[in-house]
Amino acid sequence: MKGGALRITDIVWKERVVRKLGEKHGVSTAEAEEVLLSGPLVRKMAKGHVQGEDVYAALAQIDSGRRLIVFFINKKHGLALPISARDMSLSERRYYERHR
Repeated sequence: MKGGALRITDIVWKERVVRKLGEKHGVSTAEAEEVLLSGPLVRKMAKGHVQGEDVYAALAQIDSGRRLIVFFINKKHGLALPISARDMSLSERRYYERHR
C-alpha cells in the first residue's frame, strides 16, 4: 500500500522503544516520524494480538538519503505505535525500489 491506503495522523512513543532505536539501530525518533508521515510504502507484517491492531512495516527514503524501515502497530483513528526502526536490508531495499 502506498500513501493514502493507511493514514497515520499521530505517533505515540514508548520510552524503551526510543532508547532501543538510538542505541541499537542509530535511528532517531525524528527520522522514524519522517518515514511514517511521508506517505511511505506500507506492508502488513503480522496480525496483531488485539483485533484491528495489526503490525505493519513502513519503508521510505528520508531527506538525509537514509532508507529506513519502521515497524509499527496500527492503532485506531490514525494512531501509530512504533516498535522498531532500522536501515533497510538489501532485500528490503529491492522490494522498496520495485513497489514505491
